[in-house]
Amino acid sequence: MSSIRCFKAYDVRGRVPDELDEDIAYRIGRGYAAFVAPARVAVGRDIRLSSPALASALAEGLVDAGVEVLDIGVVGTEMVYFATFAQGLDGGLMVTASHNPPDYNGIKMVRSEARPLSADTGLMDIRALAEQNRFSAGRRGGIRQVDVGPEYVAHLSSYIEPEALKPLKIVVNAGNGGAGPIVDALEQALPFTFVKLHHEPDGRFPNGVPNPMIEANRTVTSRLIQETGADLGVAWDGDFDRCFLFDERGQFIEGYYIVGLLAGSFLAKEPGQAIVHDPRLIWNTLDVVAAAGGRAVQSKSGHAFMKQVMRESDAVYGGEMSAHHYFRRFSYADSGMIPWLLITEIISRSGRPLSELVADRMALYPASGELNRKVDDADKVMRQIESAYASGALTTEHADGLSMTFANWRFNLRASNTEPLLRLNVESRQDVDLMREKTAELLERIGGEPG
Repeated sequence: MSSIRCFKAYDVRGRVPDELDEDIAYRIGRGYAAFVAPARVAVGRDIRLSSPALASALAEGLVDAGVEVLDIGVVGTEMVYFATFAQGLDGGLMVTASHNPPDYNGIKMVRSEARPLSADTGLMDIRALAEQNRFSAGRRGGIRQVDVGPEYVAHLSSYIEPEALKPLKIVVNAGNGGAGPIVDALEQALPFTFVKLHHEPDGRFPNGVPNPMIEANRTVTSRLIQETGADLGVAWDGDFDRCFLFDERGQFIEGYYIVGLLAGSFLAKEPGQAIVHDPRLIWNTLDVVAAAGGRAVQSKSGHAFMKQVMRESDAVYGGEMSAHHYFRRFSYADSGMIPWLLITEIISRSGRPLSELVADRMALYPASGELNRKVDDADKVMRQIESAYASGALTTEHADGLSMTFANWRFNLRASNTEPLLRLNVESRQDVDLMREKTAELLERIGGEPG
């Protein structure tokens, strides 16, 4: 039995062809079918050069297992989610490696209603079946091409009221990923002027891998906002399940403050609803939700946990500071298109620029943003940090990594689920100097190299 190394906590991800090839993709299709027992599934793929062959092999594995496959073509990850819940399918599979380098690829898998498959809910069972590779011949399924684009775009448009929108100028940076065609489709019904940057899908990623979480990747978007006098900017990762926002000055707005802005907006329309948040940065979200009469519910970081808690609490909205945003009307799944559309409506209705909409919150709860460090022994470092700060801490939690709260500041330190990194987030109450001081102090104690 050969070992398959590309299974991670939430999905399949690996270097092509060393860790993921067409044979493995075929076996994953067979394993998925054996575990989920679906009748109909959607299969989509991103714009990577290796994606067509992998998606074809994956679909062939499903068909050989008797599954009817809806091939929805080149799409974003959330379009697989959408196809799965909107078409009433038994599952969906997306061939993508999101923001990883061009020689990587992967597969994200969901069950009916876009419920995620993760290490805790079946991913390792599928891995075992794929490794055993003991599949018998039987009735074959079939494949048909389906275009879910028009229905998906109509669904996106339902989150906003077009008559409320002002004629904003928006810099959009698709990073040569898959977002460009969706922006083009939305453009026809929106009063916006789009300044398009790295707009054409190109799996070679000629302008670098689309990952706006990397600070150096933000410069080109910021500069173009300033040069064109745009009202805001939006950038996406490769499969556009995350969007990143910039204000009219070109300043990158941390996802943490966007979570608060969207939470407040939803609660203004539907008071008393649950809002789900992750534990990395929390004070601003808790404050906004309490003031708006909502109910804050904490979840572990990661889309599988967030979606589960979203369903359990029937939350209207959920957000992670890492720019994943979840919506009840989107089957509790995450979307990188819905958030920026909602932000444009908030800007239009308020008559205030994005910088002004978040300025007070940023001053009240200054945050470090997520800082990554490569260390040899993450568990050992976290034990040392906890010991060093234990005497002064008001609370210490281990729900998701290590969270320690003090009178006027707090931090969360957690190991990445997908990379050999420790991730640090620090925030304070109205004291940016204290936040910076404690961030520098913690980074020195953590050691290691930037990741």
